Amino acid sequence: MFDGKTLLITGGTGSFGNAMLNKFINTSIKEIRIFSRDEKKQNDMRHAFRDPRITFWVGDVREYSSINHAMKGVDYVFHAAALKQVPSCEFYPMEAVKTNILGAENVMNAAVNNGVKKLIALSTDKAVYPINAMGISKAMMEKLLVAKSRTLSDNDTVICCTRYGNVMASRGSVIPLFIDQIKGGGPITMTDPMMTRFLMSLDDAVDLVLHAFKHGKQGDIWVHKAPASTIQDLSTALMDIFDKKVDVMVIGTRHGEKLHETLVTREEMARAEDLGKYFRISADNRDLNYNKYLASGETRISRMVEFNSYNTQRLTVEEVKQKLLALEYVKTELSSASNPKRGYRE
Repeated sequence: MFDGKTLLITGGTGSFGNAMLNKFINTSIKEIRIFSRDEKKQNDMRHAFRDPRITFWVGDVREYSSINHAMKGVDYVFHAAALKQVPSCEFYPMEAVKTNILGAENVMNAAVNNGVKKLIALSTDKAVYPINAMGISKAMMEKLLVAKSRTLSDNDTVICCTRYGNVMASRGSVIPLFIDQIKGGGPITMTDPMMTRFLMSLDDAVDLVLHAFKHGKQGDIWVHKAPASTIQDLSTALMDIFDKKVDVMVIGTRHGEKLHETLVTREEMARAEDLGKYFRISADNRDLNYNKYLASGETRISRMVEFNSYNTQRLTVEEVKQKLLALEYVKTELSSASNPKRGYRE
């Protein structure tokens, strides 16, 4: 479906962009444009892939002119550029606004202006019932996307969204931190042992985006029904894998963190379509005729239950270990560990 097409990935030097390049490098795609403001990471990718179909565009989604210029001649866009770290967004919330909200609007406007066929934006569980600046900014991105979709037909640029939880071993996440602490002799610094988080691989995230690309309609939000683990079970699984017990230091919840994350709200569940592996949340396309809201409401909402990291499938320690052992990052760290897990096999 991408044969002979041009794809642009904003924030393309991150984990998602690298995964997409690995996915498309052996296909007949015409061009992949990596758009980001980090020229060092672009240079690293240029030397790593060495493929003339991969082109690099230095720019910032905050500047409409730079993203509009990069969008010319593009067929499809994956919008991954974002400020993602919860604590840093808490201390610099306007930076989250500029990138995650205004930057996303620039990307959507540029896509429509240049006749892009389809745009998939990446969102997060933190956008659901948000309590932190990062989540609030991503929630506003989703609202902008749905509002924009109401003004477009299926013959215009189709814009939709994916929403997923933590990608295991992604940059700045807890798994690399715990592994470093375990290999260093501890202690593991844990916020709350009973905190739960969705666990999904980067491959799962890529599959979700490609599924949304293939099946998404105007204003859709696609959600991966990921399993979850407690932070305590995650740390236990990692200590078992590295065959090293270390002390655990409970440091308390950080700025803007939740005990449990939510992927689909109670209100969204009233109209969500359960497709087995995914939820499809269609756009709420009601208009501003408020009179009808005084006469009738949505009775199903009171009977719905949100989909969160507490009530999803809870993985056992052994199941968490199997997921971790499938990650290339963990395999690499194991091979470099001074005392790898005895009896480990791929």
